[in-house]
Amino acid sequence: MSIDLIERARSGDEAAFEQLVGRYRGEVQIHCYRFLGSLADAEDALQETLAAAWRGLAGFEGRASFRTWLYRIATNHCLNSLRTASRRPAAELPVLDVEAPEPTRRGEVVWLEPYPDVLLAGLTDTAAGPEARYETREAVSLAFVTALQLLPPRQRAALILCEVLGFPARQVAEMLDTTDQSVASALKRARATLAREVPKPDQPAPAANSPAEQELLSRLVQAFEDSDVQAIVALMTDDVWVRMPPVPLEYQGRELATRFFDTIAFRHGRRYRLVPTRANGQPAFGVYLRDPLTQVAHAFGLFVITLAGERVSAITRFDSGVFARFGLSRTLAG
Repeated sequence: MSIDLIERARSGDEAAFEQLVGRYRGEVQIHCYRFLGSLADAEDALQETLAAAWRGLAGFEGRASFRTWLYRIATNHCLNSLRTASRRPAAELPVLDVEAPEPTRRGEVVWLEPYPDVLLAGLTDTAAGPEARYETREAVSLAFVTALQLLPPRQRAALILCEVLGFPARQVAEMLDTTDQSVASALKRARATLAREVPKPDQPAPAANSPAEQELLSRLVQAFEDSDVQAIVALMTDDVWVRMPPVPLEYQGRELATRFFDTIAFRHGRRYRLVPTRANGQPAFGVYLRDPLTQVAHAFGLFVITLAGERVSAITRFDSGVFARFGLSRTLAG
């Protein structure tokens, strides 16, 4: 079927081309997201990849599969995008009417966006080769994607292609126009960074939408909507992280989390409403700030929750500009 579609597409049949690439759109978009950490950038890279594939179809020789050829184009577009992204200005710290606690550290990854779970629907691990070391959903988790952004571009490419998608190192060397030895060296360095940045949790997260997960999240929502900082912190691990890209401030541990929520999140008697959603294979919430005069709640931010056992190990807050991608409204009444 693919051979027939390729021949028809080469002859200018756009419908045949759309049918040919349609089966790969979702997985190639996630591939681009892992590279770039931004859904908007991933969508752009996907469109550029498909446009380049359409223009270059006459040059497809069939020495590798069409899917492999498509991934090669996407990878090179992402590498080019990373060169442009390196020239982005650094994020500015917000001006607050209170003094923020001193952070544990300043985060290195600020250009990051959440990925709606609805876009993961229907994707499985069957497309990955036998050498893949990560499952599809593990490889789109917020911690994993964040760690990828710390890798130099070539290391990032080698790790994603070899260990997420399972392409053989020899084939990856061809895709990157380099040597097997270069790929092996890049993989060794990338693995060391991933091991440091994404340590295995002491306890696994509860299964998605399981009673255990729902019970923990229900308690978290209740504590947030009650503005009960002590109840929120009681649900956290001792080494919990609170992050808020693109603001580069990161807070670790219950004590700092308490100070942050007391000083910043709930300052001046702020009250919130939370609406559940999912991002990066994890529970998430659209968070709305209540107006004390009108009782209308306005979009505040998206919280992505990382769980470990029966505790929250990280809360990552994103700007409310991502709400539309999650089907979240800008205001809530009542």
